[in-house]
Amino acid sequence: MQETIRRLLTDLGEDPDREGLRETPRRVDQSLRFLTSGYRTSLDNVINGALFSVEYSEMVIVRDIDFYSLCEHHILPFFGKCHVAYLPNGRVIGLSKLPRIVDMFSRRLQVQERLTSEIAEAIGSTVAPLGVAVVMEATHLCMAMRGVAKQNAVTTTSAMHGVFREDARTRSEFLELIRRPGPPVVREAALAPACAPD
Repeated sequence: MQETIRRLLTDLGEDPDREGLRETPRRVDQSLRFLTSGYRTSLDNVINGALFSVEYSEMVIVRDIDFYSLCEHHILPFFGKCHVAYLPNGRVIGLSKLPRIVDMFSRRLQVQERLTSEIAEAIGSTVAPLGVAVVMEATHLCMAMRGVAKQNAVTTTSAMHGVFREDARTRSEFLELIRRPGPPVVREAALAPACAPD
């Protein structure tokens, strides 16, 4: 991969041997392998047995899950928030597993529509709930940086299965709950540089 990135830099009119680009092939190699690590992750490894029998039949929601993915058409990032809900049917999944499922499918070359469906289907097949709902809201840099160049456009996709598709009241409750203000966020006093060298 690093040799391919060197050729790409040359094709772009750059000198891959100049100081600022000398380590770029290695860094891009590492970055792309991390950003596509979902191909090398299985759902069984993500779940890791974290399924529990519980007498609970109300909605479980994890909202505002940050995600980052790469558009399969231009290999440019798209990113935003994912909201996940399910209605248990005798068992629940460890809460941290829901963001991990989102990460697993996000870290692949994707289109947002398929990503939304894959997350919903994975939760449904693992937990076997009465229903699953997933809503994703994202900014696509392939729309913001090039092409139509609309920086403020947000794409929203949803996947509703089971009672979330069949029962309008259940669906409305989920959509209302993900729109409510959340708890206050604790922010770090100092943030690391956005793109520090590796």
